[in-house]
Amino acid sequence: MNVLPADDAQRELLHNEIHARPTARIRLPALVVYVAVLNEGISREQESEHLRRLPGQEHLKAEQLTGNFLRLRFATHTVKWERHTEFTRYSIVQHLPEHAYLGASRPELLSELVVSPEWLAGIPGRTISAIKLVMTHGDLSTPEETMALARHWFGDAPVVASVVGNTGHSWAVTDFMVGPSGFERILVLTPSNTSPTRAGRLSQRLLEIETYRLMALRGLPVSKQLSPVLAQAETQLLDITAQLEHKKASARELLEQLVGLATRIERATAEHAYRFSATQAYASLVQQRLTELRERPLAGTQTIGEFLQRRLSPAMATVVASSQRLGSLAERISRASALLRTRVDIATEEQNHLLLEKLTRGQELQLRLQITVEGLSIAAISYYVIGLLLYLAKALYGLGLPLHPEIVVGAAVPVVLWAVWRTTRRIHKALHKHKGV
Repeated sequence: MNVLPADDAQRELLHNEIHARPTARIRLPALVVYVAVLNEGISREQESEHLRRLPGQEHLKAEQLTGNFLRLRFATHTVKWERHTEFTRYSIVQHLPEHAYLGASRPELLSELVVSPEWLAGIPGRTISAIKLVMTHGDLSTPEETMALARHWFGDAPVVASVVGNTGHSWAVTDFMVGPSGFERILVLTPSNTSPTRAGRLSQRLLEIETYRLMALRGLPVSKQLSPVLAQAETQLLDITAQLEHKKASARELLEQLVGLATRIERATAEHAYRFSATQAYASLVQQRLTELRERPLAGTQTIGEFLQRRLSPAMATVVASSQRLGSLAERISRASALLRTRVDIATEEQNHLLLEKLTRGQELQLRLQITVEGLSIAAISYYVIGLLLYLAKALYGLGLPLHPEIVVGAAVPVVLWAVWRTTRRIHKALHKHKGV
């Protein structure tokens, strides 16, 4: 009986994510041959095509790789495929050859590999990590003797080692050296009663630590490459701000320099921001996996975590510093651009103020000229009106009216002047009222 509302479209997908990469069960003694390759430009179809080259997997479909995880079980071994955002991991788990048990000295491990060397070399992608992880039993109650055997297994090379687990159930020993075959070696020693599940979890943590460490370090060459570019940009920005302060260059010249500098920094940010963010994410994963190991030291050796942190921390600090330096430079360019805009705005306001002053003076002169012209116009109109009145008075005098034309016209002059002035004022008022509308 369905007693729940309808499922969200992503409920099953999100729920099953916790089971997306189940931990392997490894029966000891075992050899885990692990290869992690960068998968940029590599499609799932190419990876599925490569997996189909394994015996009995001719009918493997690309759809089986949509979940980013696939474990292929064979009679004597298993092959695990895992795809991540930037890399893909292949793990071959098989029985450990007897000649590689504890007590051997740098045993050769690939001669009895269950997959062909050609298949291993043909994995699509570029190798970022390759590890031969040997998990076997050892007597941890006699640490000095067992550690001597572990060093002998590595050919008496310097090693780092940790007791791992809350109860110290296992040892992890490695020299962090890439051998002639291109693989690193890690040796895990456990008591005979170690469960396959515990062995699987421990192997997964150790392999992920080394993979995430190398992925984190991919940001270091980028940081070193970017350092001189940032130094040059900072010097140029300092020169621009000095010119801006002392007004040694025009606003147009400074703006062109700032635009060019901002473009270079923005391009660098677009190119490297993801790598810097990914580096910090991978470094966090390394720290988490080291914490999950619950390491304790063995007398006379560094722990794996201590060894990694002493070398990984400076590299991560360099990457973080470059990332912060890039962001700070972008902010400083933005502030310099704001200062330049302020300078341009102030100059523009001053120019506008001077222009307004000129316009005001021009309007005043125009007004005075208009008043002068209006006065002359009133005089001219009045003159013509008075002349017409004089002709009219003379005509009336000629008709016999008892009036003197000059006296009549002279008396009318003030009236004519007032009438013309009044008419002009009314016309002005009418025009101003029309403009107001």
